[in-house]
Amino acid sequence: MDLEQKLQAGADLVKEWTISSNKPEINRIDLVIAPEHLKESVSALLDNQWGYLSAITGLDHPEYAVDETGVKQIVADKGNLELLYHFSGGAAVLTLRITLPYEHAVVDSICEIDLAAQLYEREAAELFGIEFTGAPSTDHLVLPDEWPVGVYPLRKSFTGLKKS
Repeated sequence: MDLEQKLQAGADLVKEWTISSNKPEINRIDLVIAPEHLKESVSALLDNQWGYLSAITGLDHPEYAVDETGVKQIVADKGNLELLYHFSGGAAVLTLRITLPYEHAVVDSICEIDLAAQLYEREAAELFGIEFTGAPSTDHLVLPDEWPVGVYPLRKSFTGLKKS
């Protein structure tokens, strides 16, 4: 199976849940799905041995507004978070993309399907503030235990901690 066929086979496995698709590179395909179809999509890929989960990454898409001085500023608590579930199958990379609003950044954990997701989910929870329903552990992974609740260092609104 060549690279194009491999990517198409993966896309076909999740086509019933795919909202849109994009090929940013010759060896990659990005598939946008609704968060409520994440578990079915992941199961379809893994059950058919398309590849393995290689990473889960997050993106912050805040809402911006121009202030009275004409400077673009982040609007507090307005925007979306995006999770990208990257699956590798040889040289082919298939990414499932889901979007979550700031005000309800909650998605089902996929750890019952692939336990390897646990570290990625814990990282995204800590650094972006995403809640993974059913996650086996919500302990801190990279931030110290005394890190302030509700402060997410990979959100674009993060400007550092106040010195005490």
